[in-house]
This record gives sequence, C-alpha cells and structure tokens, in this order.
Amino acid sequence: MILVIIRMKVLAEKRKELSQTIASLIGPIRAEKGCLRFDFYRRIEDENKLHILEEWNTRENLNSHLKSERFRVVRGAMNLLQEPCEMVFHTVAAGKRRPDARSQPAVE
Repeated sequence: MILVIIRMKVLAEKRKELSQTIASLIGPIRAEKGCLRFDFYRRIEDENKLHILEEWNTRENLNSHLKSERFRVVRGAMNLLQEPCEMVFHTVAAGKRRPDARSQPAVE
C-alpha cells in the first residue's frame, strides 16, 4: 500500500475556493482504480492548514492517479497556497500477525 500525505497552507482569502475545489473531486478520486482512501482535512488549530490523505493499493494505480486530469486540477488549485505544499509518499507493507504474537517482549 502507498500512503500519500499532502500538507498545505492556504491564503485565508482563498481557503474556501481551494476547499470547494478539492471537495468536488473527493468522490471521483475515490472511484479511481486502486484508491483505498482520499480524505481532506483542516487543522483545528489553524484553519488555513489543510491536509490530504490518500491510500493506494499499488504504485501503478498511484502513478495513474498522479497523471490524471483530476490530480492536475488538485495541483492547479495549489496555486492558491501561501507556500509550496509538502507531499510525502510512504510505502507500507502489510503483514499478518501471528495469533500468539504478544506486544510484550519475549522472556527467555
């Protein structure tokens, strides 16, 4: 799984415009092949700090998304930011937990 975190600081007078643009894309992006999550958040402490959290099942599906018209609209909306966004990609490997696995260290 690929986790994408986008952190943005928007100009106060542009927050509504940016938020509406991204909100209009949530449903269509969630319907893209391989999208496990696409969520949009606003910080409680600073309403001009916005975050997008995405999860994709494969690198190939994420790459298709990054080349899509929808993502071009997201990138275009970032012209409303006060400063460049921070975009971080994490590859997460899911593993099965053994039924007898304990969170405590083993005693020898």
